[in-house]
Amino acid sequence: MPPLAALSGELSRDVSGADAKTRAAVERIVNAVRKDGDKALVRFQKSFDKSTLKPAQWEVPHSVWEHALKRVPKAVHVALDGASARIRDFAEKQVAQGFEHVALDGSRLAQRVIPLERVGVYVPGGRAVYPSTVLMTVIPAKVAGAKEVIVVTPPSGASDVVLAACTYAKADRLFLVGGAHSIAALAYGTKTIPRVDKIVGPGNKWVAEAKRVVAGTVGIDMIAGPTEVLVIADDSADPRHVAADLIAQAEHDEDASAWLVTTHARLIDAVDVELERQLKTAPRAAIARASLEKNGIAVLVPDVKTAIEVANLRAPEHLQLLVREAGSWVEQVRHAGAVFVGPLTPEPVGDYIAGPSHVLPTGGTARFASPLGVYDFVKRMSVIEYTRERLELDAKDIIALAEAEGLPGHAEAVKVRF
Repeated sequence: MPPLAALSGELSRDVSGADAKTRAAVERIVNAVRKDGDKALVRFQKSFDKSTLKPAQWEVPHSVWEHALKRVPKAVHVALDGASARIRDFAEKQVAQGFEHVALDGSRLAQRVIPLERVGVYVPGGRAVYPSTVLMTVIPAKVAGAKEVIVVTPPSGASDVVLAACTYAKADRLFLVGGAHSIAALAYGTKTIPRVDKIVGPGNKWVAEAKRVVAGTVGIDMIAGPTEVLVIADDSADPRHVAADLIAQAEHDEDASAWLVTTHARLIDAVDVELERQLKTAPRAAIARASLEKNGIAVLVPDVKTAIEVANLRAPEHLQLLVREAGSWVEQVRHAGAVFVGPLTPEPVGDYIAGPSHVLPTGGTARFASPLGVYDFVKRMSVIEYTRERLELDAKDIIALAEAEGLPGHAEAVKVRF
């Protein structure tokens, strides 16, 4: 394998902390909401979202959702219906059951799987609207059995299609509050917005930093950085497909990352030509071009095996395999949020309709983190029930360990029962 030291500075993008200025600003926002509740939210809504909505106007009633449904084109209805069905079907396969073991002496060990009571979902709204995020976050939570799922989104994010998605996903409530201040509101609760047990969903660096600040007070899914794709391609790959796949990710925002790792130098040149051709007519060309110029990288490797190793080192959010017999390489992939196999599986199928959630680990965190799923909306509880026979059998060991740790009270709690 050739040396990959040249890539060491690019292999992961640190999502462990925002810049100092953003961090300080977010901490002020969170502390203000924690202290002043709705009053602080009103100030931040006006400052950041140019919104003059009053607290009583933040929640969007279900009657408005229903009117939005009527305005959504039929084709979008069909797409939302199909996507929600597939996401729900995939989520139902993730449902975990607890277990129980009863020993011959009658002692019992068990693990209960318990749904979270209340979940908060952040849905971005700015340069684009994200009904897909509603489906990909709310549906797994509902399948898990969460009693209440609350969606928050900036006023600009509550388009008809987002409201329609809330209906298809069976969300419970929706508030027109976004940004770091909405994360603080969900974490601590205000007079208008209830406190939740866990906050999930993607967002910009302000939202990500706010989730970091409140983590521990409330559960979070992950600290998400800018979106990313790594495309592995050999000489069988169509340059048009590769270029389109890179642009599809780069158009999200200027900080998005799109990599090409290939075994053929000619493909790099062909993809460069295709990128220029496709960007000429791309509606979000300025954003995509800036992203590609800032974060786009082409890596030339001797074989697909080495390309897979680059991917494992990079641990990308999205990994596309545009190589011969692509399916045979999947088992070699150890670190990726999601793998898209073959030329007929472009990354947008995962964004919208395939079934697995598109909320994925970024910035190299796929080394240890997983896609959002039903398991993120439950907690596990241990149950231990001893009989006298079992306690008699284990007492000597318990007492020995307790005394070895210098905790005689622990030992006495067992001794006193005999």
